[in-house]
Amino acid sequence: MRVTKANVIRACAVCERTLLQGEYTVRFSPDGVEFVDVCPLCHEVALDYGWVREGGPMSRAIAPHARRKRPRWAQLLGVQPRDAQPVVSEPLLRRLSDSEAALVEAADLFNASLFRRTVEGVARALGDPLVSIVPLSGINSELVLTFAWEITWYQYRVMPEAGQPIHLADRGADISEIETAFTEWNAHLDESGRVVPTVAR
Repeated sequence: MRVTKANVIRACAVCERTLLQGEYTVRFSPDGVEFVDVCPLCHEVALDYGWVREGGPMSRAIAPHARRKRPRWAQLLGVQPRDAQPVVSEPLLRRLSDSEAALVEAADLFNASLFRRTVEGVARALGDPLVSIVPLSGINSELVLTFAWEITWYQYRVMPEAGQPIHLADRGADISEIETAFTEWNAHLDESGRVVPTVAR
């Protein structure tokens, strides 16, 4: 009987990088129930999320009230303050409508996340993407952030009140696959790779 080797593709649950065969990982539980693989580069990020390391006590690694006391940039994936500069100045922010302020907050959250690296990497290869930030209907104030090139696109769910505010929601290989509701291109990447929404100045 011929035995064939099954190809199992694993990815880091934080940065979503495809893991190399035999690469060392640590398993964490985001919810205390299921465990996921985390690559060595993202161990500290997983701990900042409050994920529980396999073999550890089944309680949040960082208490929610402790995370709230940290500066905002420290809550968002452990980035440094210089990486989380707001895209809109405070005086202008005070003049924005609630809907415009929500777009700015979504952009700030994404800019402070590790997912920004993915978009920057694709942009270096394919050029600047079309970008949209669309609020979803409902009471949870969630938004969808879409980046589109001719041959690929990424869509992220932004949940400002969640412990993990940014999640990869969908991606594809053809811009025509994107629902029309998410193709109102109302943002762009600036020279430093940050998402900047188009708001009244």
